[in-house]
Amino acid sequence: MQIFRGIPRPSQRAPCALTVGNFDGVHRGHQALLARVTAAARDRGLASAVMTFEPHPREFFAPQAAPMRISNLRDKLGALQLAGIDRVFIQHFNRRFAQLSASDFVERILTEGCDVRWLLVGDDFRFGARRAGDNALLQDYARRGNFELEQMPTFDDGGERISSTAVRTAL
Repeated sequence: MQIFRGIPRPSQRAPCALTVGNFDGVHRGHQALLARVTAAARDRGLASAVMTFEPHPREFFAPQAAPMRISNLRDKLGALQLAGIDRVFIQHFNRRFAQLSASDFVERILTEGCDVRWLLVGDDFRFGARRAGDNALLQDYARRGNFELEQMPTFDDGGERISSTAVRTAL
């Protein structure tokens, strides 16, 4: 598994199937997402990839109220490797990154920087400054041919949503 701190240099880029998230704990919901990314990558002859953030965005915006982490970065990377992910982009979450517009995030980070050709996001995915970007914006980019887009519904077990928050509560 290749690990990139930030966006790879142009010479290191490769077309990929990508998903984006914090992946704290790499729980069953995350595992389902990762399995779908690796399958789509294999079907399309792409690298499977994950973009994650360090620190967690909530640690950046409100360090005193940030949730306790389920796993550290090393454990997260180990779980991503076990899931068959080829490339991980660890995006440093800082003020400059937090201020990117939703369009800049898609164009500069996803399309140009990561060379995404197929993108999988959860149904509640938000991105860009003030979380202005959503699935509707991604659908617009997909319709223009920037990448294929797939949305994964919330993963649940018997009607209970599987999430990092639920795992923290259970712990």
